[in-house]
Amino acid sequence: MEIVKKHNSFGELLRSLREEKGQTLKTVAENLEMDTSLLAKIERNERQPTKQIISQVAEYFHVDKKELQSEFLSDQIAYKILDEEADIEILKVAEEKVLYLKTIQDGK
Repeated sequence: MEIVKKHNSFGELLRSLREEKGQTLKTVAENLEMDTSLLAKIERNERQPTKQIISQVAEYFHVDKKELQSEFLSDQIAYKILDEEADIEILKVAEEKVLYLKTIQDGK
């Protein structure tokens, strides 16, 4: 299943996946073998999912794990920019650094 971009955060995406499937928090939490309150906090963006939780969510909802990871990481970057009151231009600098760091890693 492809993720439809109608959300603003990882938590909202998770909630929309759950609601589209017509399932309760409790049902999804039980199937993911996690605490219902933790799942609720992730949906409300009060807690961050682990890599394992992201993998479980991808498998359970039959969505691409890389797309979920991108959604999660983009949240992290966005919150960091907001917390630091940085300018959006920082993304261009970060992109250049990622490309540079990849060349270093590829050269090893």
